[in-house]
Amino acid sequence: MLGLVFAMAQTPDGYLWVGGSFGMFRFDGLRFVPWQPPTGQSLPSNPYALLVSRDGTLWIGTFNGLVSWNGIELTRYPQIPNGFVTSLFEDRDGTVWAGLLGERGRLCAIRAGQAQCSMPEGGFGQFVWSLAEDKSGALWVGADSGLWRWKPGTPQRFETPGVRVGDLSTTADGQILIGIRGAGILRVDGDRLVPSPMRSAAKPDEWLPDRDIKANKLLRDRDGGLWIGTEGHGILHLQEGQADAFTRADGLSGNIACSLFEDREGNIWFGSEKGIDRFRKLPVTTLSMQQGLPNDGTKSVLATKDGSVWVATGEGLARWKGARPTVYRERDGLPDARVQSLHQDADGRLWVSTGRGLAYFANGRFVAVSGVPSKEVYSITGDGTGDLWLSGNEGLSRLHKGRFAENIPWAALGRRQQAKVVVADRGGLWLSFWQDGGVLYFKDGKVQATYTPAEGLGAGHVAGLRLDADGAVWAATEEGGLSRIKDGRVTTLAVGNGLPCNTVHWSTLDDDGSLWMYASCGLVRVLRDDLAAWIADPSRRVATKVWGAADGVPLLALTPAYFNPPVAKGPDGKLWFVSGADVQVIAPDHLPFNPLPPPVHIEALHADHKPYAVENGLRLPPLVRDMTIEFTALSLVDPKSTRFRYRLEGHDNDWQEAIDRRQATYTNLPPGNYRFRVKASNNSGVWNEEGAQLEFAIPPAFYQTTWFRLAGAILLIGLAWSAFQLRLHMRIRRLHRQLEATLEARIAERTRIARDLHDTLLQRFHGLLLQFQAALNLLPDRPRESRQILAGAIDHAAEAITEGRDTVQGLRTSALDTDNLADALRALAEELANESGHAASAHVEVQGTPQALHPLVRDETFRIAGEALRNAFHHADAKQIRVEIGYDERQLCVRVRDDGRGIDPEVLRAGEKQGHFGLSGMRERAELVGGKLAVRSGLETGTEVAFSAPASQAYSRPVPARSWFLHKKFAPSEVGE
Repeated sequence: MLGLVFAMAQTPDGYLWVGGSFGMFRFDGLRFVPWQPPTGQSLPSNPYALLVSRDGTLWIGTFNGLVSWNGIELTRYPQIPNGFVTSLFEDRDGTVWAGLLGERGRLCAIRAGQAQCSMPEGGFGQFVWSLAEDKSGALWVGADSGLWRWKPGTPQRFETPGVRVGDLSTTADGQILIGIRGAGILRVDGDRLVPSPMRSAAKPDEWLPDRDIKANKLLRDRDGGLWIGTEGHGILHLQEGQADAFTRADGLSGNIACSLFEDREGNIWFGSEKGIDRFRKLPVTTLSMQQGLPNDGTKSVLATKDGSVWVATGEGLARWKGARPTVYRERDGLPDARVQSLHQDADGRLWVSTGRGLAYFANGRFVAVSGVPSKEVYSITGDGTGDLWLSGNEGLSRLHKGRFAENIPWAALGRRQQAKVVVADRGGLWLSFWQDGGVLYFKDGKVQATYTPAEGLGAGHVAGLRLDADGAVWAATEEGGLSRIKDGRVTTLAVGNGLPCNTVHWSTLDDDGSLWMYASCGLVRVLRDDLAAWIADPSRRVATKVWGAADGVPLLALTPAYFNPPVAKGPDGKLWFVSGADVQVIAPDHLPFNPLPPPVHIEALHADHKPYAVENGLRLPPLVRDMTIEFTALSLVDPKSTRFRYRLEGHDNDWQEAIDRRQATYTNLPPGNYRFRVKASNNSGVWNEEGAQLEFAIPPAFYQTTWFRLAGAILLIGLAWSAFQLRLHMRIRRLHRQLEATLEARIAERTRIARDLHDTLLQRFHGLLLQFQAALNLLPDRPRESRQILAGAIDHAAEAITEGRDTVQGLRTSALDTDNLADALRALAEELANESGHAASAHVEVQGTPQALHPLVRDETFRIAGEALRNAFHHADAKQIRVEIGYDERQLCVRVRDDGRGIDPEVLRAGEKQGHFGLSGMRERAELVGGKLAVRSGLETGTEVAFSAPASQAYSRPVPARSWFLHKKFAPSEVGE
């Protein structure tokens, strides 16, 4: 994508700028983004040289001129119209210098926005290729015609006959250093140039021939190391007399150096013909054959009391005590160069197991020990009596005074496989196992204790075992974390307590007392105070620091060391450990620390998939549904370790953590003013608390405005009030209709009764009055006839009294002294039976659950049933009368049956008897309450009067319905009256 990488530079905002054959790119640590100037501006051509001056300006030297970028606009320099700018440099005075290639090479100085170009007497030749400044402030120019000391004073030329000056840098003490293409490296010594030799990285005892260096680019880093980019041989690094070489075979993108650059965090960037590479100072150093190991297959590592560190490999034993190791093989007494486990006993003697037996080190040579039955020895330890114990494939072996004494088969310990680690305490042995896992304590010839997950030990293979100064045993398990056994009690430090993973290969302590673990997720550290707090309270969480693949630590799912020990602490406090095939070193007291908080930037905002300019005061359209804000932090050391926290003020109540992403997404934000804030930390946990922020607003849609909501609220209140008024009006009208109906019924009833009184009772009284007058007139002359007239009048008076009593009975406002219809009808039947003097009996039966009746329905039902009862008692000559009251969920039904003489069919067809209003009155009452009346009768077969009314009109509260709806309890005001 980048093509040839010609130059790199870093602006104060943290972005890395890359100029290549495909144009300009901006890099944030994860993404290369092509860069184009604002609309209407353009680069003269592709970039070749880049420089960021101390005022933050980005200078871009192209194949066809020079421009500068201040973050807003490009500035062109017409004094350099068509020159190929090969190099850019800012001196200590702030002058920017540009070297040009053309028909005649020129050197241009840019001061106060003006460029002034010049050439020395005799000229630069066709080009000025490189620029540098030594510690005295002298400006040096590498040109076609040789090396020039340009200022101060008169320019001075240093001839380089037959060779071409490449790049310029400085020595460790600040003197100028010259890379000669194809002829090594030179330095200035007085008035002449002398060779500056360097040793071979592959063979440190040999000097590299000048012709093999082929220096193309030079860089002196802040730690004094020299980086040499070559033409075809990759890159060389010289640091404190040690040389390292990197080529495409080592993973480098290309072997031809095009550029070198050091960023503000100390990363070294190498631009090649095929891409870009980054070198950074790792906390973990890997040692290989290039540093003197006999083989890259490391088996175990041990630090001895004399300050040596011994590394066992598959092709010899390396002893580190200085810059380069000493290697021991068969010629030095080892039974075999395939070295396995290591141990130093209480007397300081070094013991080594190999593929062909055991040996110890004495007087500079190894002495073999015979008799050990195992061909593989996985772990060696020594007890308090001076005996040596070996865990081998054939059993647990004991050596007494350096001689084989006994071998205990693993089956005797109840195990199917050998112990992974064996560690001696003052009285016995602790053993850990691969197969079946677990830890056991062996003492006095038998197993004294066994610890498994049932006792709280971590699950899985126990790959590591360590005894600390307090007598506690630490067991590293491959599924359950790190367990601690003390006084028979097991506590386990696992993911639930803050560990990043549960697969632990081994543990150790550094000089400060901090706990280090090699786990499947990397190298893990728990500080001393945090560890002590966890020991005191095993439920406590610990804070950890993890070094992973980005720090040079291989991530391994299984234990990296088959033999023991896998880790050792050197005399200088450094930890040496086996990590698969390699041995690695970390200095706990000299860990790289990045003190620079990363610059934070908000790069983009998309709303409903449309991009918007990132600027404060941004107004988004109403009704935004999906919004994404992209941000970044410019820490180039380990971008994947960068952590983010963001918060949208006006929406988020607290800071949100962003893990493995550099964007925040929001949906359906309500209208309002917002401020988005984001903070970031670098790989060392240093936070940029100021971070970056963006203020924006989402205006409301018309129906989200305050006036619309107010209008809507007023409308809703108006509608509610109108609905209330309508309901109240309808309620009043219903009550009014009910009252009118009740009054009309009462008036109709009184009218009927008045008519009855007028048509019957009064007329009878008037007839009686006439009879009495006639009797009075006849009494003196015709007493006999007068007597007959008085007798007839008495009979008529009795009938009038009966009719009057019936009429008065109908005048009652309510026939019920109680709401119980059945009791009221029973009382009426008893009263009628006493009046009639007949031997008739009435039986009242209730069917269903009695319900409270509407008062009007109750009264009219009583009158209808009462009229039927009076007819049965007074006129039908009935012997049996039966009243049935049915409370059905659909209707109220009342039936009155008798076995009397019945009703004349003519009267039944006519609906009433001439001069009587009983039947017609019952029908009127039934219609008044919305009910139905049915009368069935025959001569001498009795009469049945049936009245029914719908439940909704008859009952004063709803009848429970067979429905899935919940029943509602109505207030009295909701029941029609």
